[in-house]
Amino acid sequence: MTAHPSCADEPTADEATAHETAADEPTAHEAIADLRPMFEDAGVDGFAHARDIDGDREVGYRADAPVIIASLRKIPVALAYARRAASGVLDRAARHTITAANREGGGIGTDSCLHDVTMSTRDLAFFMLSMSDNAATDKLMELLGVDHVRALAAELGCPRMPVGRYRDLWDPVWEELGIDPYGDVDAQLDRVSEERIRGLAMLDPTRSASSTPREVTSLLTAIWRDRAGPAEACAEVRDLMSHQLSQHRLLAGFDDDVRVAAKNGALWGVLNEAGVVEYPDGGRYAVAVFLRTPALTGRNPAADAVIGRAARAAVDHLRATTPQEKTCP
Repeated sequence: MTAHPSCADEPTADEATAHETAADEPTAHEAIADLRPMFEDAGVDGFAHARDIDGDREVGYRADAPVIIASLRKIPVALAYARRAASGVLDRAARHTITAANREGGGIGTDSCLHDVTMSTRDLAFFMLSMSDNAATDKLMELLGVDHVRALAAELGCPRMPVGRYRDLWDPVWEELGIDPYGDVDAQLDRVSEERIRGLAMLDPTRSASSTPREVTSLLTAIWRDRAGPAEACAEVRDLMSHQLSQHRLLAGFDDDVRVAAKNGALWGVLNEAGVVEYPDGGRYAVAVFLRTPALTGRNPAADAVIGRAARAAVDHLRATTPQEKTCP
């Protein structure tokens, strides 16, 4: 077993269908025909939701099923930072040092640095969203406070979203697997069976903190409508999300003239991405795609690609359907 990524029982078919046919998701059946075979062809379990930010149209596939969000949890952290910066409570230019106490060795950004790194409050948020830097996230969490970020997530409709320092989130995993976090974690993980990894509470959205595709697109919609806080704070989060370095999932599903601001995530057997796509004609759509993959680790081009394809299919559906054309199944 390889090292933990930087960043369950699935609902039955009947449970998923119950979500898909909810009264407030009238176009869901039309989207199922497009999304189900995409996920099946990629060999993954998929969940998706998309909504028109400036209207009331939405479409989804298993949109209310609980999902593991992995590093998408960094979006409310960024919003909490931006709100406090906009109010003057936090100084964007203040300097903070990331030390070994913040680093988990995730191999991304300052999390893999051998020595202490000092940067501004704003740049902590930039590293957190642009390259999913876990150490920068933990330093921000120290400044913001876990209770504050958790309350904000609940305020914005994501009450079960995992919030906390990464070290605190991973400690229960190491305990469940019997791993010494101060030893050679990679070597110890190599001796852990795949079955034990799959059985972790962390990977079961019914036993651990989670969210749903619909909750995530609702959060993004609030940010893009300037309803998640002061306009200045919402604008800063939108800008930070537009700098994500990863371009092989959601972004790959859209043409070059479409602006994409997004955040992705990964854990053992989990891949996801959520963001907002903005078209030259002014159309804006929040979309979230979550996958459970058969392999726990390693590259999965088919899974990466289907995130972009599913997001594009859902958005295309919204753009092709006017409110007058919609009919309830």
